[in-house]
Amino acid sequence: MIGGDAIQSFEDGTAEATVSSAMYEDMARAALTNSRWRFATDQAILNRLAEKPTGRFEAAYQLPSEFIMLSAITVNEYPIKYDLYGSKIFCNAVETDTVIADYVFRADESGWPPYFVTAVEYMMAGVLAVSVARDSQLASLMEQKANFQMIQARRLHSQQQTTRKLNTSRFIAERRS
Repeated sequence: MIGGDAIQSFEDGTAEATVSSAMYEDMARAALTNSRWRFATDQAILNRLAEKPTGRFEAAYQLPSEFIMLSAITVNEYPIKYDLYGSKIFCNAVETDTVIADYVFRADESGWPPYFVTAVEYMMAGVLAVSVARDSQLASLMEQKANFQMIQARRLHSQQQTTRKLNTSRFIAERRS
């Protein structure tokens, strides 16, 4: 995309490979946390820790090791108040509660849909345009294309779940009054 040499691996010794090796994982993780991508979202029942938090909360729970961003904590399908401390959740759940986390994880590239792959490719092209090609105009163009592709990816991805019906009864009642 930027006119550089193709790389065979992150360790092939070229400038492109060196920059890609240094930046790829950060760019992939940033893209995965850009939206609530269903292909990179999971749920887990959290394990309650024996040690209680120092203050404000009654319980601590361990998050899954693969989590990179937390979306929600629920008990009986209802969101509860929590705070994230490192890889732990502090909340006021009781011992009998089943605490469930919705979280984003580092999904393997083989599971990425094509529209997401394209967005990440443009993100990497923007990084390489600055670092390897040393062309700020090309970098700006690639960043614009990456932003556009990410918007397209979110739009396409949103079509892969049941459409939510907008509750308009409140609006209609207000309009009629």
